[in-house]
Amino acid sequence: MTTLMTILGIVVFVLGLLFSIAWHELGHLTWAKVFKVRVPQYMVGFGPTIWSRKKGETEYGVKAIPLGGYIRMIGMFPPGADGKVTARSTSPWRSMIEDAREQSFEDLQPGDESRLFYTRKPWQRIIIMFFGPFMNLILAFVLFLVVLMGFGAPQAQPTISAVSKCVVASNSTTAQSGTCGTNDPPTPAAKAGLKAGDTITSFNGVAISSYDQLQNEIRKHPNDHVTLGITRNGQSLTQSVTLTTNTLYAIDSNGNPTDQTVKAGFLGIQPITPTVQLGLGQSLDKMGSMAKQGVSSILALPSKIPALWGAAFEGKKRTLDSPVGVVGVARVGGDVLAMHAPASARIATMLNLLAGLNLSLFLLNMLPLLPLDGGHIAGALWEGVRRRAAKLFKQPDPGPFDVAKLMPVAYVVAGIFVCFTVLVMVADVVNPVRLG
Repeated sequence: MTTLMTILGIVVFVLGLLFSIAWHELGHLTWAKVFKVRVPQYMVGFGPTIWSRKKGETEYGVKAIPLGGYIRMIGMFPPGADGKVTARSTSPWRSMIEDAREQSFEDLQPGDESRLFYTRKPWQRIIIMFFGPFMNLILAFVLFLVVLMGFGAPQAQPTISAVSKCVVASNSTTAQSGTCGTNDPPTPAAKAGLKAGDTITSFNGVAISSYDQLQNEIRKHPNDHVTLGITRNGQSLTQSVTLTTNTLYAIDSNGNPTDQTVKAGFLGIQPITPTVQLGLGQSLDKMGSMAKQGVSSILALPSKIPALWGAAFEGKKRTLDSPVGVVGVARVGGDVLAMHAPASARIATMLNLLAGLNLSLFLLNMLPLLPLDGGHIAGALWEGVRRRAAKLFKQPDPGPFDVAKLMPVAYVVAGIFVCFTVLVMVADVVNPVRLG
């Protein structure tokens, strides 16, 4: 049964991925048609075509490799200086430029001269290219909202679920096994007689409203004598505790543990973590934090490559913040449906997974690099600036910005992305990230 649910989870994730890609390309397609750009093809996937059907002037289809999609718009790049595709030269860079230019005109038909992408105004091209990733952002927003407001999110509370018996470093094998060694000292919480069910209401006279606040206060007071306000069985108590110092995983700005360790104050309690339905304001705050975390993660991708290489080829431990590719996320999707948890929890986790995928697609595609959508947006923005400046200073119109000249850069960027994707895929196969 577990194997069947794992396979079902992978299938559900793949279908969600395909829908996300189709939804993305629908954003491009809709606005291309609004602005009268001819679109010969709308495809989900790459490689051999599995199914297609032509409706009107556009062929709609699905291809074999579900790692992306595209719409083909005629005239993506302007013609060369001579008004047509420039003749080939011995320069490989020039060949790249002219190959791209030629492909953008290969579906040109009589009467299409006024329906070329590059002839649209810069703001129209920006809308066409932006609405692909924006559709992913909309989908991520809706899915996150459904999860946070409908199913709820785990929220650690300052109520004790368990008291740790001994002080052990968070990154030690003893901590992972949950056992105490003969030389491990008892935790301050155990020595003070704290119990499961106790709610900590104050720390040195400061009211405690969340577990995150309590955790930060504890970490800031290594080896200090502190006073805790406690509610136990409906009665208010005051308890003096001497905190100790322990090796703990560092916490980032979003409250998530990292792979780095720090010396910090330690009490030795575990909080209850009920699932709480959030209001609209709380959900928006939570999504804002996730968006900021997503931006930080994408900017940090280059720094993750050495650890990823070690996990893929040197047998090193996969780090907590390791990048995960489609293969890895699909495996996690399988683990989600196979885990022993209520159906509502599994559905919520799967929706969260797909929401995170769509948020990542939005952020990644907005990078101002060709061949990503953000690269075309940057080119249109630059053209708009040039034309506005020429008009302001009464200079001749400089004409469209020739994005095709950046194709050598696009090939380099694409090559880097392919290499990174292969590295992540290898790591996901030989040293996968496991749920939980």
